[in-house]
Amino acid sequence: MLKQKTPMARGKSTLKPGKPLQRKTPMPRASIKASAAGAGLLRIAATQARARTRETKLPKPIKSRGFKGRPPTAEEARFMDAIAQLGCPACRQDGWHNPDVSIHHIDGRTKPGAHLLVLPLCAGHHQHGTGPKTTLIAVHPYKARFEARYGTQRELLAECIERLNLGQREAA
Repeated sequence: MLKQKTPMARGKSTLKPGKPLQRKTPMPRASIKASAAGAGLLRIAATQARARTRETKLPKPIKSRGFKGRPPTAEEARFMDAIAQLGCPACRQDGWHNPDVSIHHIDGRTKPGAHLLVLPLCAGHHQHGTGPKTTLIAVHPYKARFEARYGTQRELLAECIERLNLGQREAA
């Protein structure tokens, strides 16, 4: 029996110019169970990569101190400024004038016209436990108690608008 010589044995290459190398049998894939040292290095590299991506992320810009809804228009802002000049209507019913107020939205901030349904409330009547007098009945979280004592929020708004209109008539 004569042995046939392969092309490599004769000094000729089986590769054709411009053709990529191809294996007849695929290479075995790396085992999932890597050595402990190699796996530890991979975990460290992955942790460092995650840390780098966290550091490069910029913080989200804050729209309006985290409140939902759109900002008030110029007309709505003028109305809210004018109503805030009246002072707290709940304090007025209690017999004193409190000009330090914050604007309370009666129906939330997202409904249409929400910036026109506002009340000027002092800190104690707006949020429980705030302001110089922490014993006042606040609309947050005691809405029912607040409305039983001072009237509904819409009634208080109607009083405030009436006082605004009265002030405009006197100025004219």
